[in-house]
Amino acid sequence: MSDYQDHCGELVADCRLRAVTDLFAHTWDPVVLAALHGAPRRRSELRAAIGGISDKALTEALHRLLGHGLIERHRFAQAPPRVEYGLTTLGASLVDGPMQAMAEWIRHHGDALLAAQELPEKAPQRSPGSSASSVTSSHGIAG
Repeated sequence: MSDYQDHCGELVADCRLRAVTDLFAHTWDPVVLAALHGAPRRRSELRAAIGGISDKALTEALHRLLGHGLIERHRFAQAPPRVEYGLTTLGASLVDGPMQAMAEWIRHHGDALLAAQELPEKAPQRSPGSSASSVTSSHGIAG
């Protein structure tokens, strides 16, 4: 049995693989995780470190990541109040494992991926005798 089948079995709504890949469905979540790698940061430090993120997007990402147990919030009892966000052990394992592997893949294949996205989209091609449900796109993906 493959690793995928060991962890997911049937393709169901609560599949662990789907739950993990959902972490990457939100554009800013992996970026926030990467920004927290190495040391905890204050919210203002995160905004400064992450170019282009809006205050709303940062708030939403922090709430999602807190809810998934990937980051933790530390409130310091001082005046003025100070709050820092840092990776949990679970979050650090995600950044140090799968996200590092993705970063390596991007270093090797990122240019090809961007170049493919710039190609004009061709109409889906059907092989003779195929049904509409077995259409293959110009990138070789069945849909």
